[in-house]
Amino acid sequence: MSSSVSGGGTPVLILKEGSSRSRGKEAQHTNIMAAKIVAETVKSALGPKGMDKMLVDSFGDVTITSDGRTILDEMDIQHPAAKMMVEVAKTQDNEAGDGTTTAVITSGELLNKAEELIEKNVHPTIIIDGYKKASEKALEVLEKIAIPTEAKLEEYSKKAAMTSMASKLVAEHREYLAELAVKAVLEVAEKEGNKYKVDIEDIKIEKKPGESIRDTRLIQGIVLDKEVTHSGMPKRVEKAKIALLDCPLEIEKTEFDAKINIESPEQMEAFLKQEEGMLREMVDKIAATGANVVLCEKGIDDMVQHFLSRKGILTVRRNKKSDMEKLAKATGGKVVTNLAALTSADLGHATLVEERKIGDDKMTFVEGCKHPKAVTILIRGGTQRIVDEAERSLHDALCVVRDIAEEPKILAGGGAPELEVSRMLRKYAETLPGREQLAVKSFAEALEAVPLALTENAGLDPIDILSELRARHEKGETWAGIEVHSGKVRDMNQAGVFEPLAVKKQIIKSSTEAASMILKIDDVIAAGKMRAPPTPPGGPPGGYGYPGAGEY
Repeated sequence: MSSSVSGGGTPVLILKEGSSRSRGKEAQHTNIMAAKIVAETVKSALGPKGMDKMLVDSFGDVTITSDGRTILDEMDIQHPAAKMMVEVAKTQDNEAGDGTTTAVITSGELLNKAEELIEKNVHPTIIIDGYKKASEKALEVLEKIAIPTEAKLEEYSKKAAMTSMASKLVAEHREYLAELAVKAVLEVAEKEGNKYKVDIEDIKIEKKPGESIRDTRLIQGIVLDKEVTHSGMPKRVEKAKIALLDCPLEIEKTEFDAKINIESPEQMEAFLKQEEGMLREMVDKIAATGANVVLCEKGIDDMVQHFLSRKGILTVRRNKKSDMEKLAKATGGKVVTNLAALTSADLGHATLVEERKIGDDKMTFVEGCKHPKAVTILIRGGTQRIVDEAERSLHDALCVVRDIAEEPKILAGGGAPELEVSRMLRKYAETLPGREQLAVKSFAEALEAVPLALTENAGLDPIDILSELRARHEKGETWAGIEVHSGKVRDMNQAGVFEPLAVKKQIIKSSTEAASMILKIDDVIAAGKMRAPPTPPGGPPGGYGYPGAGEY
């Protein structure tokens, strides 16, 4: 509650009872502290030697992961400044798909360094200006040192995908999964001029516990988590001609109420015959186009199912809208909303449509499409937790391959680009006047948090490693980084550890913006929490059948 005294000595209340307010350095300190705690939480998950987190939600469901965004999503974070860090991870995930942990660590370190400057009475606005200049310079340096990949796109994409999965639970299978990711992305990529355009949504990921991660496979087509509608239908159709329908195969009920008076059994029979005839007509219409598979988004009448099975047409009903769109892309067919308009030109084609038992469930495979613009990766694994984590890892790998396909430039990993940018920023800082110089130097130091965290997580001595890295970069070794498996400083280009330029650029952008936003706040005004009204004496009103209950 904030109050001020007026001339007459009467206190003037401005905020509601129960509100709280913190201002100036106190507010900045609290916000920075909250953001730093979030960064500390994910720090130990960075890199191939990072640890996993076990997150238990309010229902008792367990998630085991080292994925930055998933950790922050599952944590029920209350503090408003800490929530901004969660947004950094979300933005990084949506834009680049990988590098979420790095983005959060960098944001936390930028704030940590800014706090040291605030303690020395450097104004937050000057720090923000300095950070902005430093980030622009950092992006320039990254562009300059990036390695173009057009000539060896597949090779570099695979290495980058392996790097993104090196820190995950599925690291031992990363080579196998990286190959699948590269194949899947290049299959759905659309070439525009000399550039690729990739929509990750075109790669469907289905997961079923059972077997092992090595049994995960790429299907040139779509897997539907549905079984064949009628037991009398064929379970396998080769050289499939597929009708994709977005209309119910049943007789529609009228919009208005109507009554039919039937007075004799003959009329009843004629009525039923008429209905049956209309349903039979639908099936004849489909069969006339030459279709031997029907995939329908809506419901199918029992009678229609019977007729379809008599004609030997494999049918799957109530497919998701998103699956229907992918099926159209994969098979080259058109989704038809009006059955009367269906022609043989609208049919999609696949080598094989088959129902198979996967684990406890039956699934329908539409595979062997010639040039599928939508594919499926079916993930298998020992337990549900492993399958879930494999899905998150594959998502990162697919995004990394997409980033390289769309912007064919990469950087070596292991903290090498951060150290190179840090070295350049220190030189750049010397050209700036006044206190902005301090902010740029702080930005340069903050970038070293990434190699520092990698080193600490690998159980190595950070001071020794960091001083060796700095010395090597001063000598002009651009790609000198920390190779955590051997615990030595190596040329990361030769070690084959790569990351997309797009990921690193997004890390710089989002972490700078988040740090600047938190630094700009100097006043936190929080409304009081809503309190539940106290229960009246004698239990809740309304009574439970005892005398006098419910009487007011």
